[in-house]
Amino acid sequence: QVQLVESGGGLVQAGGSLRLSCAASGSIFSIGAMGWYRQAPGKQRELVADTTDGGNTNYADSVKGRFTISRDNAKNTVYLQMNSLKPEDTAVYYCNANIRTTSRIYSLWWGQGTQVTVSS
Repeated sequence: QVQLVESGGGLVQAGGSLRLSCAASGSIFSIGAMGWYRQAPGKQRELVADTTDGGNTNYADSVKGRFTISRDNAKNTVYLQMNSLKPEDTAVYYCNANIRTTSRIYSLWWGQGTQVTVSS
């Protein structure tokens, strides 16, 4: 099996920064795309940013220029550096990863989520 464990969430004032981490572990053969999503109360889960195993990145318009996604393939970890945070960034942040397990099966895995709260 595979686990994705997120960390780095918390409470921050508007204009502040946070760095989220998501580490994958378990029966991993390889990892393809990895990404971050968020879900605010009463809203649908939305893509924040994602990155391919080759390092190409994609961002939601609402976070472009403020958030940066990166990954350390040696550590099976994806990061989300969030700067200039706004109250509307408040949400539970989830990471996901397209993982090929040692049984050679690709599946999309999700972390448990980490709360980010931005106060005004």
